Amino acid sequence: MSETTPGAAAPSSNFIRQIIEEDVRTGKWRGRIATRFPPEPNGYLHLGHAKSICLNFGLARDYGGECHLRFDDTNPVKEEQEYVDSIIDAVRWLGFDWGDHLHFASDYFERFYGFAEHLIRRGKAYVDSLGAEEIRAYRGTLTEVGRDSPYRARGADESLDLFRRMRAGEFPDGAHVLRARIDMASPNLNLRDPVLYRIRRATHHRTGDAWCIYPMYDYAHCVSDAIERITHSICTLEFEDHRPLYDWVLDELADVLPWHSRQVEFARLNLTYTVLSKRKLIELVGSGAVEGWDDPRLPTLAGVRRRGFTPEAIRMFAERIGVAKADSWIEMGVLEDCLREDLNERAPRRIAVLDPLRLTIDNYPEGAVESCEAPNHPQHPERGTRPLPFSRELWIEREDFAETPPRGFFRLAPDAEVRLRYAYVVRCTGVEKDAAGRITTVHCRYDPDTRSGTPGAASRKVKGNIHWLSTAHAQSSELRLYDRLFRVPEAGAADSREALNPDSKRILTAFTEPALSQALPEERFQFERHGYFIADRSDGAPGRPVFNRAVSLRDSWSGRRG
Repeated sequence: MSETTPGAAAPSSNFIRQIIEEDVRTGKWRGRIATRFPPEPNGYLHLGHAKSICLNFGLARDYGGECHLRFDDTNPVKEEQEYVDSIIDAVRWLGFDWGDHLHFASDYFERFYGFAEHLIRRGKAYVDSLGAEEIRAYRGTLTEVGRDSPYRARGADESLDLFRRMRAGEFPDGAHVLRARIDMASPNLNLRDPVLYRIRRATHHRTGDAWCIYPMYDYAHCVSDAIERITHSICTLEFEDHRPLYDWVLDELADVLPWHSRQVEFARLNLTYTVLSKRKLIELVGSGAVEGWDDPRLPTLAGVRRRGFTPEAIRMFAERIGVAKADSWIEMGVLEDCLREDLNERAPRRIAVLDPLRLTIDNYPEGAVESCEAPNHPQHPERGTRPLPFSRELWIEREDFAETPPRGFFRLAPDAEVRLRYAYVVRCTGVEKDAAGRITTVHCRYDPDTRSGTPGAASRKVKGNIHWLSTAHAQSSELRLYDRLFRVPEAGAADSREALNPDSKRILTAFTEPALSQALPEERFQFERHGYFIADRSDGAPGRPVFNRAVSLRDSWSGRRG
């Protein structure tokens, strides 16, 4: 199981921890704590799921318990093994381990069925032959009570016979359902005889065609919790109104399933400038607005991993935002700051020139090459240095030169001096332009007595300090500059296609340090001045990695709206 993120504060108290601590104090569960993360294998996990994963596995870790990974695979129409594999990979990537507790709701199909027969025999469930639309019409509204189905009075023997024939495959989809017999006048619509089973002829990714009836989530979930002896069934607020049904099912099965987990609800994650709705994510992928479930602009865990986010940063984020009972919006900048904080400490520094302008040092010997030493991390000298080849012809950033500099511009300009970082002080002596008047080359002279790291070099004071790469040694690399997917903070409330940020992905060819050609997939770096980058895990080739920008060095969206 995951360790606490290095340098992170101890987990803060919240109302769920207070519940667990009181249960531990009173011995309610005989000292046993068991939580679970129960995803449906019908899509890829996103950052909202990450909050739940960190919460459930974190609580089990901190209170010496266990956390189960259980797939709620009760809808074969939408579920695939691909999603199972991606979910397992994502939870492991986040740093969590379920040990021997990998479960599937389909493991319990036979037991679910037996418990359903038990409810029928006790008069607590019946087979209804109304169609789906009729059931909805009979259910009523928030202001009108429901009406009894004409089949509600079916006796246990008739319902049991029909239910067994449903299982045997005698009826087409939609012909019958099994419903709980609770209260059609209940103010809680979830208690108005909810459907427990439906006929659905579809091949299940694990059980094949062994079943043609499948349990509904509200039934399968609470029974799975009881089978696994989960102590605290933690879910998001939209399930608060379902809790009375959760308790009803377990109460009615108490004589054959004597375990009653406690359901506790917390506020789901709402993150600005993105969407965490599975439906909207499916629309984005299906419409081609993004390039698949692992597109680095998506909030899927596959996407943010490819973007360059670290599991440590996501765990830090989950701890930092805390757990609350009421919905609220979290600024994307909070997540990005967690990544900056993590990568600032761990990412080695490298140089990339994104918008190259040639700089020629006229008094440097032609053909000469020397090696300058650049620190791998300026705050950690123990991590050593790497060589940077220096020559007469260099690339610098175009924005680092201004022919007519504005006030306060301390980089290179005519007759101005700057230090070439890790190397020499140079003075601009002139420029070359093309026919359109665009500057193509900056000419300089260098002072050979000012090489960084040599005696007396520090005495030469200049205000500007710019990075560079030798043109003869720099590597051409593809860089993908990713930004927020939407232009508006609360993107879920807007037309998703209209709110898309047209600049969420820019591809450019840049020059990078020679050593970066050997970067391995998912190796991360800080490109000085430009942000934190990762070698893409899917694209690129040996010796020619593609780099994705995970985040810039500072938040350029702070205060921006619309």
